[in-house]
Amino acid sequence: MSTNPNPNLFLSIGKPVKDEYGRPVGKIVSFALTINGKFDSAFIELSDGKFSKQPIEQLTFNGADVTYNSKIKSQTNMFCDQIPFIWRKDQALKDLVEKRKIAPDLYNELHNNFDNVLTQLKKDAQVLQEDITQSMVRCNDEARALSYGLLHLELEHEVGRINDDSYKQAFAVLQESLRRVTAERTDLEQSKTRIANVLLGDKLPIPEKIIEKAAIPIDTTQKSKVFAEVVTNTPQELPEPPVVVYVKEIGKAGI
Repeated sequence: MSTNPNPNLFLSIGKPVKDEYGRPVGKIVSFALTINGKFDSAFIELSDGKFSKQPIEQLTFNGADVTYNSKIKSQTNMFCDQIPFIWRKDQALKDLVEKRKIAPDLYNELHNNFDNVLTQLKKDAQVLQEDITQSMVRCNDEARALSYGLLHLELEHEVGRINDDSYKQAFAVLQESLRRVTAERTDLEQSKTRIANVLLGDKLPIPEKIIEKAAIPIDTTQKSKVFAEVVTNTPQELPEPPVVVYVKEIGKAGI
């Protein structure tokens, strides 16, 4: 997340903090700095009176406006960048061993390292998927409650129990809240789709190629594990990860 390069962020103390959708989060009360004077985190008094310490990267400072950025968005961006990147590096490593530019034992060592990193990234991404699903459920519940609120407001106004001024003020608040939760739910759906595309793409089987001659003597019974088979017509450019279109099933709320 980008933050204001202005080092005097202490001017933001006491300033209100809002999320990306304009909802109040709290206010800045202090900052934590590293030994060399770099801003590390911010202390925020939340709207319910509790305090929270948040990494400075989660905040955007723009004059008097302080915005708390979604962790889900930042983590989604990280996984969608890192998983394909590590996958491509592993494929490039495979090309190098096929061209006999690196030794098989070095390939196995590096490949295992890449494989371990990918495995951990995918586990973390799956945890994020669960968090997104829970957040989508929350948004759906909130949107449903707001819709009922609007309905009852309309009914009470229609029978004359709420005057026009109160009706207009309450209607504007409910509509704005509904707009915010709808925007958040849309962002969550997009994040969930992006994560699913990355994870499903990595699981696609790699088409078998005809092996004409092994340039490096490697036990082919282990090829599914180390991707060490040697094939002809090796592409000169870095391979792209598999592309998958994630299709949403119509009719299921929040998916």
